[in-house]
Formats: sequence, structure tokens, C-alpha cells
Amino acid sequence: MMETERVVLCGANSYEEKYYFNEAFRSIPQTVKDELKIMCVLFTEDCGGILTLEFSEDGTLLLCTRADDYDYLYDEIETGLQIRRIQEEKRELLESLEMYYRLVFLKENQ
Repeated sequence: MMETERVVLCGANSYEEKYYFNEAFRSIPQTVKDELKIMCVLFTEDCGGILTLEFSEDGTLLLCTRADDYDYLYDEIETGLQIRRIQEEKRELLESLEMYYRLVFLKENQ
């Protein structure tokens, strides 16, 4: 089975203490960019590892986490709980980003 290509919106890496934002999305308002940065950085500070927000082929926004093999402090259960908390608390933001991606990049409803 072939894995479909995903488009990364942004992400944070606790190992390198870096944040990444995909410039293809530069038209997103600065307040939204700031909120995404805070959300990603706080997540990796709390949970460790790497968090990326990625759009699937159909435009669904996925919160993806991973950790290095040697990271024994990374807690998959806590990470899962944090992801669900973000999905609940930031539901409106995440749904708006999905709509933006579907309209601008997938050219739906046009």
C-alpha cells in the first residue's frame, strides 16, 4: 500500500527547540500563525518529541507526533490526551484551517 502525500502546515521539534511554518501558507493571518506557534511549542515543551500539523490528501488536518527511539521521557498516553485536548479546545481554529486548505489549495466549491 502506498502512503499518500501530506502537506505540512507547521510543526515544533523539542530536540532541536525549533518551530517550522510552511511559507506556502503565508496568506494565513498573523494572529492565526501566532496561535499555531504557541500551540505547537507548548505541546512539545509539555510532551517532548515532534508535533506536526499536516493536511491529508482530502484536506483533513492531522496532528502527528513522533519521538526519537532514545527518548524515554516521551509518554504516548500523555501525548494522546494532549492531542485530544487540543482538538477539543481548538476545534474552531482547526476546522477553519481545513476549510481554508480545501478552498485555496484543493480548489473545492469553485
